[in-house]
Amino acid sequence: MTKRITAAVVAATLGFFALGAAPAKADDPYWQCVTFARMFSGINIFGDAWTWWSQAVNRLRTGDAPETGSVLVFRPEGRMSRGHVAVVSDILTDRVIRVTHANWGGSRGKVEENVTVVDVSGEGDWSRVKVWYNPINDLGSTVYPTYGFIYKNARDAFNAPRESTATGQP
Repeated sequence: MTKRITAAVVAATLGFFALGAAPAKADDPYWQCVTFARMFSGINIFGDAWTWWSQAVNRLRTGDAPETGSVLVFRPEGRMSRGHVAVVSDILTDRVIRVTHANWGGSRGKVEENVTVVDVSGEGDWSRVKVWYNPINDLGSTVYPTYGFIYKNARDAFNAPRESTATGQP
């Protein structure tokens, strides 16, 4: 319970430093979350956001702990029928991260940088999160279910022996 309160306080404090979204221009690109996440993270997965998890499970490392550059995959639910993906840009605490993502809430088609996301799951496994929502300058009231994080490293590469940089030997 203390970790949840600490995470909420950290998130609220960070909100005071959040910048509002810039007004849209007619020639600005319209970003989808999957296109942006693929380009920004380098994780080469295609298709709707909710399909990323099943595509990654046998190909890439997946897990329930954030790493900078990993992709947080949101489950489809309610109005978010195709899920959502967001790239972890910073880890603030074990239950508070920042993500950079596109096409979220009040920023349709736009990229939002360093948005606060708080783990509100009972187990601390990032299976349920709240996301900072600029229009209200606070964490949104919705709790979003997630699959977890996809890491850029291929599953086999992660388990392979690593070479020593000094000798070139494993």
